[in-house]
Amino acid sequence: MKLKNVRNIGISAHIDSGKTTLSERILYYTGRIHKIEDVKGGGDGATMDHMELEKERGITITSAATTVQWGDHTINLIDTPGHVDFTVEVERSLRVLDGAVLVLCAVGGVQAQSLTVDRQMKRYKVPRLVFINKMDRTGADPESVVEQMREKLGAEAVMMQIEIGAGETFEGVVDLTTMKAFYNDGEKGETVRVEDIPAELADKAKEKRQEMLEALSMLSDEMMELLLSEQEVPEQMIHDTVLKGVQSLAISPVYMGTAFKNKGVQPLLDAIVSFLPSPLDRQISAKNWDDASVEYPLEPKADLPFVGMAFKIVEDPFGQLTFMRMYQGTIKKGESYFNQRTGRKERFSRIVRMHSNKREEIDEAHAGDIIAVMGIDCASGETYAQTAKMCSLENMFIPEAVIKVAVNPKERSNTEKLGKALLRFRKEDPTFRVETDDETGETLISGMGELHLEVYVERIRREYGIDVEVGAPRVSYREQPTVAAEFNHKHKKQSGGSGQFAHIVGNLEPFDEEGLEEEEKETVKDNFIFEESIVSGRIPKQFIPAVEKGLRQSIVKGVLAEYPVVGLKCHLKDGSYHDVDSSEMAFQTAARGMFREYLPKTKPILLEPVMKVEIEIPEAFQGPVVGDLTSRRGIMESTDVKPDGSVLILCEVPLSETFGYATDLRSMTQGQGTFSMEVSGYRQVPSNVQTKVIEDRRKEKEERNK
Repeated sequence: MKLKNVRNIGISAHIDSGKTTLSERILYYTGRIHKIEDVKGGGDGATMDHMELEKERGITITSAATTVQWGDHTINLIDTPGHVDFTVEVERSLRVLDGAVLVLCAVGGVQAQSLTVDRQMKRYKVPRLVFINKMDRTGADPESVVEQMREKLGAEAVMMQIEIGAGETFEGVVDLTTMKAFYNDGEKGETVRVEDIPAELADKAKEKRQEMLEALSMLSDEMMELLLSEQEVPEQMIHDTVLKGVQSLAISPVYMGTAFKNKGVQPLLDAIVSFLPSPLDRQISAKNWDDASVEYPLEPKADLPFVGMAFKIVEDPFGQLTFMRMYQGTIKKGESYFNQRTGRKERFSRIVRMHSNKREEIDEAHAGDIIAVMGIDCASGETYAQTAKMCSLENMFIPEAVIKVAVNPKERSNTEKLGKALLRFRKEDPTFRVETDDETGETLISGMGELHLEVYVERIRREYGIDVEVGAPRVSYREQPTVAAEFNHKHKKQSGGSGQFAHIVGNLEPFDEEGLEEEEKETVKDNFIFEESIVSGRIPKQFIPAVEKGLRQSIVKGVLAEYPVVGLKCHLKDGSYHDVDSSEMAFQTAARGMFREYLPKTKPILLEPVMKVEIEIPEAFQGPVVGDLTSRRGIMESTDVKPDGSVLILCEVPLSETFGYATDLRSMTQGQGTFSMEVSGYRQVPSNVQTKVIEDRRKEKEERNK
């Protein structure tokens, strides 16, 4: 397998843009499957949605990987979920891929989740192509979608094709590079017919080709010269310029079609192998183990020492399956390699190439491959290498959980089984958190949204046969100081024998992370900053970390309603100690006491998570839906009327007001409304709501103490 012919790509998009349908067509046209199944509408369900839950709901929950051949190229393909609740699946896939296809709906255009996926692609600097899907839908308008990409994503979108007909009359595409028309024939669109451009489209094609060349000429002086002297631009020059533009992240070439109606997929496959980078084209470096500031360059060569990243973990009946991206070197079945974080040497008992949930055993894998390994025990995001303490690959970004529910088995005998299930899910999904409430002893699970936790509860019932009771959803509020307060706190304790003494002086003040300089941001950990300017040994150096430790233990529970404290800065300026009675423990206790005494003086407020909500409804229901959103403390951002008579509403709504919204929206719109949500940030809670939240927490505590 030549590395230059390998493509590691992902397909990402907003919910219901047709990612999985597109993946299904790619599998069919590359000969990987011989029968097309659809996401919805009976049958066995799409190949890449292999979980029972995915088939029932018609959504993708976990990313699935497969390998296909297109011509003499090998494509490792990962289909990712669209729901923001499973955003970590997209995050970790993009972390290890070399290229991506961003799918947009020809009618919906750039939607809420498209913005999130775009941010993720930019975070990991992943080159991409864009596929405008659903060109057969009424109201399909690719030019408007391209315009939205420029406005909302700030992307230099370049149309490489124009459509022949749109909506009901969509027949095929005109390729602006070769100036030929492409049609799909055969029952499943497997035959591509190339013809001359229809006469009525000749002028439009010329005009659009000129626009494409002008956009590309920004990247090529040669092309600019040819255009200025009105000479013909050779096809090879267009190809080379697009290749350079995609791989330098300067442009996003746009293709179009309808995966469901089997049109336009093969030209996209040609573009994937032509323009997206092979592992040889991506510069990836790790951090040196001994000194993280030193880069450890990686080269995709089979004869160098092995380095790989475990980016996804799945438990199955045969043990843990660890998906791994190979960055350098070769691994062989049965040999042992080192987990860089733990330093443990682990044996790779089996190496498999995945096709959705089916697997094909192989004896060895090389740099550039995406494979799965059996027999190792690790967490998501860990680096494996040939020797211990070699290097470490930068981990992925993990968003904060925003919603919690309590889960308890109906039968006490299932407690241990439930513990095993939660441990497994926590290992598989870094955004799924499990904790025990110290006061109630309840098990709390937290995640990215209602759907996220609903899916895990359903999986506990099905995969482990445990009937669980689920408490009402709880919101993860935060407490934030608003004014500065000076502190002067002494901790003294005499109880026979050596006592305890610690004295600390300084101030507590609020800070806003967005207002900090870049180097200051690096000092922020858990949204808390600790600074000290102790002079002439007023407090011995060894006791200062104990003060920070005491404060870090305290910020977990604030003084208003015992929610975590964020945006707090502590500056330790002075203090005193006792030669015999002072100790690290005494200073830690002093810090905790000071926190409880002085935090109320910073006048803390409650913050609540706010969701960005995007709702699509028929125009007739706009009034009731907007009225309902206002009653939920929603803030309207925009309403757009689409050509097909639907209305797109963008707004921000506090998370606490969105529970059960799916059911309410359905009843208001006679089942025709759809919506998607993602976390927008935290915002101050209105005073009447704050009073109620604090009161509810107090009652809860009293109930427990009875």
